[in-house]
Amino acid sequence: MTFTQTIYQLLDSRVAAALAAAGCEGVPAVITPAARPEFGDYQANGVMGAAKARKQNPRELAQQVVEKLDLAGIASKVEIAGPGFINITLDPAFLAQRVSAALGREDLAVPHPAPQRVVVDYSSPNLAKEMHVGHLRSTIIGDALARVLRFLGHEVIAQNHIGDWGTQFGMLTAFLVEVEQGADTEMALSDLEDFYRRAKQRMDEDPAFADTAREYVVKLQGGDPHINMLWRRFLEVSMHHCEAVYDTLGVGLTRADLRGESAYNDALPGIVADLQAKGLAVESQGAQVVFLDEFKNKDGEPQAYIVRKQDGGFLYSTTDLAAVRYRVDELKANRVLYVVDQRQGLHFQQLFTLARKAGYADATVSLEHVGFGVMLGEDNKPFKTRSGGTVKLAELLEEAVERAFVLVSEKNPDLAEEVRWEIARAVGVGAVKYADLSKNRASDYVFSWSSMLAFDGNTAPYLQYAYTRSAKVLRDAATSAVADAPVILEERAEQVLALQLARFADALNAVAKDTAPHQLCAYLFDLAVVFSRFYENCPVLKSEGALRASRLQLCRLTADTIKTGLGLLGIATLEVM
Repeated sequence: MTFTQTIYQLLDSRVAAALAAAGCEGVPAVITPAARPEFGDYQANGVMGAAKARKQNPRELAQQVVEKLDLAGIASKVEIAGPGFINITLDPAFLAQRVSAALGREDLAVPHPAPQRVVVDYSSPNLAKEMHVGHLRSTIIGDALARVLRFLGHEVIAQNHIGDWGTQFGMLTAFLVEVEQGADTEMALSDLEDFYRRAKQRMDEDPAFADTAREYVVKLQGGDPHINMLWRRFLEVSMHHCEAVYDTLGVGLTRADLRGESAYNDALPGIVADLQAKGLAVESQGAQVVFLDEFKNKDGEPQAYIVRKQDGGFLYSTTDLAAVRYRVDELKANRVLYVVDQRQGLHFQQLFTLARKAGYADATVSLEHVGFGVMLGEDNKPFKTRSGGTVKLAELLEEAVERAFVLVSEKNPDLAEEVRWEIARAVGVGAVKYADLSKNRASDYVFSWSSMLAFDGNTAPYLQYAYTRSAKVLRDAATSAVADAPVILEERAEQVLALQLARFADALNAVAKDTAPHQLCAYLFDLAVVFSRFYENCPVLKSEGALRASRLQLCRLTADTIKTGLGLLGIATLEVM
């Protein structure tokens, strides 16, 4: 059986139709999961607002809506509660249908919405330096969103908008020339942070070197073959560093997804000329500036969006405009997500406003800043090394795996060492990612090794263990004999588990709509908790016949759903922990 609507969509459409039939056309149904079991499985709360607007008695209106409400074969009980809430309890047979439809399918019978072409701009490291913890959130939030959107049937185009252009690269190529004359270049580039630091020191201390660096910027922008070759060599080494981190994180970004600042360089003069022709960009103190009336400074004056500096140079604000135009005109995007630190919020508000004024993105294209907060240390200050330096992402992940190895070795000392390392890689990296993704992305969060590696609570290890546990039940039971067994939901714990399994599609839709991976994390944690209660209250392997087969089906779908859900977060599952 194939379903075209999620449970939320089905209830929403049926209640909305009943409201319309009761004279409340266009009134939203306001469907929410029930707050407590005694309120059923869902509540429809739209009657309250409709009654107030129409000055009707809400219980009387609720009664009219219930009389018009067609939930035959869907709900076993519909009742009015309080001043006019409508409580809906789903029919166990309906839930059994949902569970049965999802069994054995890679897509878990998740209905697909109308497909869109979505550009997701994420990770975006500065190739002058190694990736640090500040790149973690953009990289894994963007990756999770890309995975969920693809799973829902959308065409996703990843764009890794790398920082590979500008003044700093003149400095770095100039220093690379010096290094090549008297040292092992590969050795010098093996530590990008050290290389950058030494180049910056030369720039600050030697005026002659600073002049050379500025000359190299001009040559680089002018396409000088030798300088361009040095620049590409530096980028190649930098990308190897990034790719090693992506590989460890299990992030799917490839060279094909790269489109850095340099890719837009040739388009920038045309962008400025176009803004001038449209009367948007004007000269101000030698620079080309767009004054946006929508944004005022503290004196009530329009904010200045600079697109070309006094010296003729361009800014990332200009590059971002070129990127919008490219993504709409060339990539034909319906939706563009920018997974960037929320401290850039004002810039993106101004960028989107100007892009629409300039005609680079009309109202049919959704431009969204997916902002996120800062990772904090346990002192509630930005996460740093003990010496106060920036934490390299590669070193953080290495430490996560090492800490996980110690825990795994304590719990399972008899496992072969290579097996313990394999488990440690999945647990350690998964713990770091999940600790981040499980938080509301707009919030700052405290990085804590002890909490993220815990095997209880809302953590990756807890969910990974929940998968291992459910998968082991199936192995112990030889499930091939019950692959097509019917699902029977007689016990309340069975029904609650089936309901949670059936809500998977709604959880994914919420992630896609709100660009909020933490909603999938919350769903998976709730599923693991509900499964644990089911397993405690409903014997599986000790039950017999059709009941045993049905409960094994619930275990099977639970395992598949946790594995799929964690996979959409980019987190590995294990058969043994």
